[in-house]
Amino acid sequence: MKAIIPAAGLGTRLRPLTFTRPKPVLRVAGQPIIRHAIYTLQTAGIDDIGIVVSDITRDEIADAVRRVAGARITLINQHDQLGLGHAVLTAREWVGQDDFCVYLGDNLFEHGAAPFTEHFQRERPDALIALVEVQDPTAFGVAELDGDRIVRLVEKPKTPPSNLAVAGLYCFTPRIFEQLDGMPPSARGEYEITDGIQRLIEAGGQVLGQRVEGWWKDTGRPQDLLDANRLLLERLQENVQGEVEGSRLSGRVVVPASARVVRSKIVGPVLLGENVVVEDAYIGPFTSIGRDSVIRQAEIEHSVVDAGAVIEGVTTRLQDCLIGVKAQVRGGRTLPRTHKLTVSDASVIELAH
Repeated sequence: MKAIIPAAGLGTRLRPLTFTRPKPVLRVAGQPIIRHAIYTLQTAGIDDIGIVVSDITRDEIADAVRRVAGARITLINQHDQLGLGHAVLTAREWVGQDDFCVYLGDNLFEHGAAPFTEHFQRERPDALIALVEVQDPTAFGVAELDGDRIVRLVEKPKTPPSNLAVAGLYCFTPRIFEQLDGMPPSARGEYEITDGIQRLIEAGGQVLGQRVEGWWKDTGRPQDLLDANRLLLERLQENVQGEVEGSRLSGRVVVPASARVVRSKIVGPVLLGENVVVEDAYIGPFTSIGRDSVIRQAEIEHSVVDAGAVIEGVTTRLQDCLIGVKAQVRGGRTLPRTHKLTVSDASVIELAH
């Protein structure tokens, strides 16, 4: 079985973070989002992975996945971003006659992809779709079920037939390509995968729905990245190898051999990257700090700090922050009561009156 990860989009809902980088390379829990997707597929026994990229995202995606061990990764160009159905059809030649799954790389599942791929391989339907109950189905593709069989699938309906939304993981036989090929675009000008699946249903195909067990997270917005970081850090195993001097570490904390913690307090789960320096600082739970970053005379918790960032001289605690690559946050002379920041790459912020 093969897998497709669509990664050609620009991630507009995550701006300003995605002004300079594609969404799949943004980091949560110390790794680019797309690597979490690849590891999830490998855990499900799928090593042959095609990543659909655009001319804009190709180079950075290639760099993010270059050192992933054990996976056979092929980059597939989608020159025009015309929807998920079009992205899947773009990979038709690469898929060939194999069964495959489509895994939206910005989605995370507590129990991974294996429950769905195993069910698909056991039952052998034409398609199997992961479904999750949501409060606002109008923002998703929505399924209507008869038992576990999907009888209708509608994209972003004004009047949803149920509260069961498509959760970003699909398993297919190659039969889906017959429906995607020549399919007209939707009203918004895109080739929707949900329309292709509906055509498959109308052609007599067996399409099953399987509900997600455990948590599910779509990392499409800044708060979602923070939530995903928290959920993934819950799995962290303590591993302190680096220099720790005059400091107190509690809970599950990872300090690589190249990192240094001096006169600081860290309350886990906290993940420090390679060559991180923490001095006279406090790092609270559910925080990941990217490689080569410096946290000095500052307090931060429940945040994601990317590589090469500097946070220094900030006497008010930072919470719920997304700090981009090589961004700088430096303290000023006055003390607002709180700060909540989403900082794009290479930014410089001076916190003064």
